[in-house]
Amino acid sequence: MMGHGDIDQLITMLARLPGLGPRSARRAALALLRQPESRMLPLAHLMERAATSVKTCVLCGNLDTVDPCHICTDTARDQGLICVVETVGDLWALERAGVHRGVYQVLGGTLSALAGLGPDDLNVRPLFERIEEGGVREVILALSATVEGATTAHWLQERLLPTGVSVTRVGHGVPMGGALDVLDDGTLAAALTARRSL
Repeated sequence: MMGHGDIDQLITMLARLPGLGPRSARRAALALLRQPESRMLPLAHLMERAATSVKTCVLCGNLDTVDPCHICTDTARDQGLICVVETVGDLWALERAGVHRGVYQVLGGTLSALAGLGPDDLNVRPLFERIEEGGVREVILALSATVEGATTAHWLQERLLPTGVSVTRVGHGVPMGGALDVLDDGTLAAALTARRSL
């Protein structure tokens, strides 16, 4: 039986999730507690399973239950076309839109002096290893239209230039200050279709 302290801890934990403030966390906790058998216990079971079964793909940085992930091992996908994104959420947004049939590279963030993130903190080694192995024709930089995203794109462009691989960047449709994982499918499709050479 949960005591009042347990309920407060549940609300506190839920409030730490992105997009949930204290009020939303209280509503979510109440919805779970009203139907513990049909909502809370199945959710707890799925969360426990995910915590032990989900892995980070060694090739691209995606989250999946297998490593390498299903996208990287899909023979129908164009292995010569790599889309570079900041987060797994961005990758999932592009997959939801269904506009990219190549593979991905998840950086795990962007260069940011303020946040203390430098080149060594980005997951770029697998990208350069794939390019060195050959067969990569184009790298699409699908980074957010922020100062950090632009800085990271410029840094990557300079390092990719000597490889001879075509480097493009998502174009129209991504507003300044916009994050990919909150854009609608049509905007994402337009942005990827209108990519341009750097």
